[in-house]
Amino acid sequence: MFQRDGASAFKKDLTHTLRLCEFLGHPEHQFKSIHVAGTNGKGSTSHYLAAILQQAGYKTGLYTSPHLKSFTERIKINGEEIHKQAVVDFVDRIKPVINEIKPSFFEITVAMCFDYFAKEQVDIAVIEVGMGGRLDSTNVILPEVSVITNISMDHQQWLGDTIEAIAREKAGIIKKNRPVVITEKQPETVAVFSEIASVANSVITFAGDNYEFKNNVVLKEGKEWLTIDTTSLPKYQFRNLLGVFSAIDILNERGYSISNEAITSGVHKVFDLTNLKGRWQKLAEKPLMYCDVGHNEAGIIYILDQINSLQFEKLHIVLGMVNDKDVSKILSLLPKNATYYFCQANIPRAMAAEALAEKGNQFGLAGIVIKNVNEAVDAARSNANLNDLIFIGGSNFVVAELDNL
Repeated sequence: MFQRDGASAFKKDLTHTLRLCEFLGHPEHQFKSIHVAGTNGKGSTSHYLAAILQQAGYKTGLYTSPHLKSFTERIKINGEEIHKQAVVDFVDRIKPVINEIKPSFFEITVAMCFDYFAKEQVDIAVIEVGMGGRLDSTNVILPEVSVITNISMDHQQWLGDTIEAIAREKAGIIKKNRPVVITEKQPETVAVFSEIASVANSVITFAGDNYEFKNNVVLKEGKEWLTIDTTSLPKYQFRNLLGVFSAIDILNERGYSISNEAITSGVHKVFDLTNLKGRWQKLAEKPLMYCDVGHNEAGIIYILDQINSLQFEKLHIVLGMVNDKDVSKILSLLPKNATYYFCQANIPRAMAAEALAEKGNQFGLAGIVIKNVNEAVDAARSNANLNDLIFIGGSNFVVAELDNL
């Protein structure tokens, strides 16, 4: 499992996915879809799209990864997770081909989602890329529209060591004669996306060219279009939503019927409709406690921006990371005036809490080592005053182990 072990489980090839799909009668072609790739924001974008489509009356599938609490979170229809028995039945059914080709955990999961959505006859499914795009197992669908969110440095050992190289891998989801939305117009990526879209005869839309937020009002082509209560929205979701709005525009052009009311309702109710977790999620008051799954340089910058927008006395950070990344850049960004509680998730891929603390100390980050995530949170709560702020993050897997998520 890549989720637990990292590189040993990664397969940069579509052969097994195609073989599984063939065994299942090609379910990936039996439902409409939206494909979402990107470094940061693809999970949030996928959940917002699913929530809006649900509010518009469509039976909506949603495939995301990784899960936080239960495997069944990965595959949902109208916010309801796949039943455990359906998972068991699927694996039993494909055991012959599993034994024959030995697919990865992720390949099996993607095939399961395709099969489930086809059998349940969803109107449309939002499919989130696992990693990259071009050779990701999800990249066998022909979507109504593709969406590519922010591109930043992550998974360099697999995707490339420049923004342009990573963008080229993500752009692999752009399909011939199918439109693509680029959420953020980044100087390093515009030429890459434009070139690949041109070759594919794909109409490309840069979301920021059409939409912008101005306080609680969304402007479309410079005119007031929609009012959205942004008080409960993390600041980093504003840019994700521009891509969402552009994708909805394209769906409406392709014959869907998604009203402004459905858009507004979907945005406001996304947590309830799709059970979105771990995106600047408030866990407690007095002291304020938030968690976020952001774990790369761009994600941490977004989180720090969010932290700096709050009023508090002292900052406590419960931090754990994985061992297959160079964490130096992230540690260099973190505030030196916070108290740190270095922990590690209970997976083989986790960086040892002692090693993380040692690296943190090199960047002036002081604190204590408490390996268990929840014990580290308890320690932060014991040390914090009512007007302090506690943040928990650094890894999906740290957030996943929180008892009160």
